[in-house]
Amino acid sequence: MRVLQLIDSLEAGGAERMAVNFANALSEHIDRSYLCTTRAEGLLKDTIVPTVGYLFLNKHSTYDIKAYRRFIKFIKTEQIDIVHAHSTSFFLGTLAKLVSPKLTLVWHDHYGNSEMLAKRPYKVLQWCSGYFDWVYCVNENLQTWVKTHLKCKQVFYLTNFVDVLGVKDEETRLKGQDGKRIVCLANLRPQKDHITLLRAFKQIKHMHPDWSLHLVGKDFDDDYAQNLRTFIVAEGLIEQVFLYGSCKGVGYILKQCTIGVLSSRSEGLPLALLEYGLGALAVVATNVGDCKKVIVDAQHGQLVQAEDAEALSKAIQVFINDFEYRTDCAKVLHAFVKQHYSKSVVIERVCEDYQKGVVAYE
Repeated sequence: MRVLQLIDSLEAGGAERMAVNFANALSEHIDRSYLCTTRAEGLLKDTIVPTVGYLFLNKHSTYDIKAYRRFIKFIKTEQIDIVHAHSTSFFLGTLAKLVSPKLTLVWHDHYGNSEMLAKRPYKVLQWCSGYFDWVYCVNENLQTWVKTHLKCKQVFYLTNFVDVLGVKDEETRLKGQDGKRIVCLANLRPQKDHITLLRAFKQIKHMHPDWSLHLVGKDFDDDYAQNLRTFIVAEGLIEQVFLYGSCKGVGYILKQCTIGVLSSRSEGLPLALLEYGLGALAVVATNVGDCKKVIVDAQHGQLVQAEDAEALSKAIQVFINDFEYRTDCAKVLHAFVKQHYSKSVVIERVCEDYQKGVVAYE
């Protein structure tokens, strides 16, 4: 069995990291595992293991005929059996299916705005969905939406997973004091709502000036990012809040931190949340998407409502003020993530699905 993971870029986003995770993990279980990025490479290219076959199409537009022909040729030459298309790469996967009807096409829905599905555009996706053999969704809201709006009848929930976090890459050394760092792993996008986190941290600063906040994620140099930088300067936070952009070595970054935070307005199942758990951090997150399936109670961490800076600030300060509770939560969450969101559990399920196809669900 030969399976290709298809993704539009290798920037350090959640869907991109999962595509790489799948390609790497599957290389240990199937005849050959491949990964193709269509539009852009990025930091994640360095995390692809040598046993994964790799293709970069450098596609310049939706209808880039040259890139399309390269992709079809690669599929035929490498005798690919299954294309597992992640997020917005479904269109190219559909074109491949049209040329090779025997090709199995799986679509993986990582849509992050799962709290705002009423506004999701889907006309092209709906047409393509008639060619999907089955669909994986990263949370149950997405599963319900896909069943309602798309043509594919085989739609299943599949949790994200995390692998061991390597700490050898010591490229990014964080500022601030050891034992007093709060980290947010999230690209600078509006749905991640960093401004609420900054407002919460502004309250924390007055009570705990020795603690610092570290924002790690791609800076798109747009109005959203500029507004964050303006707020940091205007509120006198430049000595406590630090922006790093996209970084390698997530494991090493988390090793330097004590509390992990997500302040999102909307999520699917955030990979960062699982990484916080695997990295043994105490966690505060907003109650969106499937975060409640990871932070299931107060023993696992703190859940607050989205867009509530005061509640977010209070939850973080609970951990700052109570070392024993903070330590216990980190241990419980670490064990929970290892048990329920491990590579072995998810990959075993996916390999069975690949082998049996839709027959497995009849």
